[in-house]
Amino acid sequence: MPSEPHPAWQLTTDLDGFLAHAEAFLHSAPAPHTALLSVTDTLRARGLQAYGKGAPLFGTYAGADGDVRGAFVRTPPHRLCPSPLDPEAAEALARQLADVSPDLPGVAADAATGEAFARAWEKQTGATASAVIHQRLYRLGTLTPPEPAPPGRARVATGADRELLSRWHEEFGEAVGERPAMGPGAWVDSRLAYGGITLWETPDGTPAAMAGVTRRTAGQVRVAPVYTPAALRGRGYGGAATVAVSRAALDAGASEVLLFTDLDNPTSNSLYQRIGYRPVRDYIQYEFTS
Repeated sequence: MPSEPHPAWQLTTDLDGFLAHAEAFLHSAPAPHTALLSVTDTLRARGLQAYGKGAPLFGTYAGADGDVRGAFVRTPPHRLCPSPLDPEAAEALARQLADVSPDLPGVAADAATGEAFARAWEKQTGATASAVIHQRLYRLGTLTPPEPAPPGRARVATGADRELLSRWHEEFGEAVGERPAMGPGAWVDSRLAYGGITLWETPDGTPAAMAGVTRRTAGQVRVAPVYTPAALRGRGYGGAATVAVSRAALDAGASEVLLFTDLDNPTSNSLYQRIGYRPVRDYIQYEFTS
């Protein structure tokens, strides 16, 4: 008796069609789907070329009952961004993408999914998968501002801050060793459109740190990025900006406030836990090379 065919992913370049199938699934677990939620929200608000000139690719994976059990977004030239997947779904995705996206540069996913997809990609393509970034997703529990707070105040950034914010966005990418998903000007404009960047100012009005936040989608927002210029670090400005933007998100009705940290940075991981963030799960980014 012939074996059953492998379940297939349904691929599309139609954002609205993808969301019609996947939105309920993504909304059912906002925290592990935070990256997919924020990326698709940005594409809907800013257009399909928000992250680059290539056409985004979307996909859903359904069980025998027809219910969606997995999803992904790919915005060229960036890494694949899948939801948490079981090994069978990860292998099936690698098998299909090896045919339609052989130039895939990598994957960014929860640790188990990233490992499963990376190994399957090596098997399908002969490429080498190297882990390049280890992250941890945190969820805010009880917000606990540090005492004493640094002198100064928080304020929402405006168009007058555009040049500074663009420069800081570039510096942040250099500091973490990762190319930002959007160019600095486009990123600033997208965030200013909804008040998505908060600055911490010293008493004389000098900006000392910034904390960004995604739009609220499925009840969740994600704090990203948090940046303090090197000369101003160690004074609590980044923590103060994070507290301010987290409190504002809660006050605006967010049911979950999330953030990612680089596990190679023990200072930031310790800080976020002190102000009330609790670990959810670990994530990993792989780079693929021929």
